Amino acid sequence: MRLTSATGRVLTTGVMAAALFAGSAVAVAAPVGTGAGDAAASHGSYARLHPLAELSARRLATADLVAAAKYGTGSPIDDSGREKQVLDAVARAAREAGGDPEATVRIFRDQIEANKVVQRELFRRWDATPSQAPQARPDLAEVREEINRINTDLVRGIAASAGARTAPSCGGVLTAATAHVRHTDRLDALHALVLGRALRSVCAP
Repeated sequence: MRLTSATGRVLTTGVMAAALFAGSAVAVAAPVGTGAGDAAASHGSYARLHPLAELSARRLATADLVAAAKYGTGSPIDDSGREKQVLDAVARAAREAGGDPEATVRIFRDQIEANKVVQRELFRRWDATPSQAPQARPDLAEVREEINRINTDLVRGIAASAGARTAPSCGGVLTAATAHVRHTDRLDALHALVLGRALRSVCAP
């Protein structure tokens, strides 16, 4: 992430949960069909969906920083004004990128809710064990700039993955991509679990 050293120190002083994702090493490959055409299609879908999982994990990591910025200040986790700004912005960006604004907003609603799940859990932990609470408070405006950068890339990724997201194989391919991100990013148990919540609407119903 392109964050300043002050914000980076928050990540290294205990804001991120301590337990690392405990799954064993998994070699993840794109699902393969019965023929060369199916294999090529699956590989193409994986290449389109993996960035969505990776960007979602990056976005979810910012929940720790948002929580650290808000904790003890009385600022609510739920911020309907900020959420509306984000959803309006990604809808406009989706149209400009040639994507589907409705699908983009649906996916971002899940991204926002997943972010809040992490914030609530961190608040609960810090209330229960004050010694684990962050010692430094990041600049929330700076954190939001990073979130906006990730949002821009995610909107583009959603627009570029329309075919993969509507394909019958989307669920299986996304599961493989998500498992790979959980392992390579060494997500802790909380973030590994909530990543699935963030990606719930990626595959078209």
